Amino acid sequence: MNFPLYIAKRYIFSSSKNNAINIINRIASMGIIVGTMALFVVLSVFSGLKVFSLSFTNEIDPDLKLTSTYGKSFLITPDQEKQIKEIEGVASYTKIIEERVLFLFKDKQQVTYLKGVDSLYPVVNDIKKKLFNGQWLKPDSFQVVIGYGLAQNFSMGILDFENPLQIFAPKPGKGGIENPEEAFNKTDVLPVGIYSISEDLDSKYVFADLGLVQELLMYKHNQISGLEFKLKENADESAIKAELNSIFKNKITLKNRAQLNESLYKMLNTENIAVYLIFTLVIIVALFNLIGALIMMILEKKGNLKTLFNLGSDIGDLRKIFLLQGTLLSVFGGLIGLVLGIILVILQQKFELIMITPTLAYPVVFTVENVIIVMTTIISLGFIASLIASSRVSKKLLD
Repeated sequence: MNFPLYIAKRYIFSSSKNNAINIINRIASMGIIVGTMALFVVLSVFSGLKVFSLSFTNEIDPDLKLTSTYGKSFLITPDQEKQIKEIEGVASYTKIIEERVLFLFKDKQQVTYLKGVDSLYPVVNDIKKKLFNGQWLKPDSFQVVIGYGLAQNFSMGILDFENPLQIFAPKPGKGGIENPEEAFNKTDVLPVGIYSISEDLDSKYVFADLGLVQELLMYKHNQISGLEFKLKENADESAIKAELNSIFKNKITLKNRAQLNESLYKMLNTENIAVYLIFTLVIIVALFNLIGALIMMILEKKGNLKTLFNLGSDIGDLRKIFLLQGTLLSVFGGLIGLVLGIILVILQQKFELIMITPTLAYPVVFTVENVIIVMTTIISLGFIASLIASSRVSKKLLD
């Protein structure tokens, strides 16, 4: 058996004659356990908050979105549509048009996005689940579905036949007309549904039929501003992107869900890193107890170390005893803390012990990634702390 490892294990599991050292060892062990548990729980909470935050955008963002690189719109041919349908990994796709227009209702007005969608849009994006009131729009109609935020701003309900919602879209190439009314196309629409996703998104889009929007913007029947795709499970995204670029001769821009919400992902990842660094600093402070405990152990075992040295053990082996002792304490404490953290996370998932609101529990997510991060952090820092403490063993100390 490895001699330093054998001695290190004996020191871990045996009590010291000095009660103060036993107390210091227990404090060091508790610091490691509590620090590990706290780090894992906090990372699990932030993983849950990340999933919770992204769940709002996931309802309205596709797996993959295609737009033109060289303009706001492009023409799609029947041959291109046929090739898209043959791409392996594409479950469904929908044609869209997005344009900022002016909405007018009674004496109130607001500029936001009008989004023209075809009949397959609810298949690609499960928007119907987010309908707060009413129903989804019918194809080839003058119906629209508005956001809850816009409905509040306009004090608007649905199916108000006496007070239609008016849409004003600028005519292409009509900027020099003196009469402003002649520079806009106008249509009246009927809100038939209200969706509710998040505060930002509820005022961003008004959904209308694709044909209606094409007519309003004076587009051709095959002129659109983008395609949105729903991919099959485990589909090869890079291969699908390559085929789409080939079909459209590299004149398109493709973005997945993460790229569509790049700023949100960056913010969530930055917050996660910041919290990780803060709690890592707490663990570092706790590991000073480990350094103190090991130094006290070295001083107590000074006689034994001198005997081992006289029997032929070199200074390197004696240092390795306390290096292994501290590292093993970090491993054992980390495992205990991790088990306690996992139990807390699972209890929160099952029984919703801590609530944000009376109806919303703190979201937590158990991931293997967090387990690896926590154990790597605690073992690495424990090793460094043990290395610092074990360096106190020297020939001068033994003399």
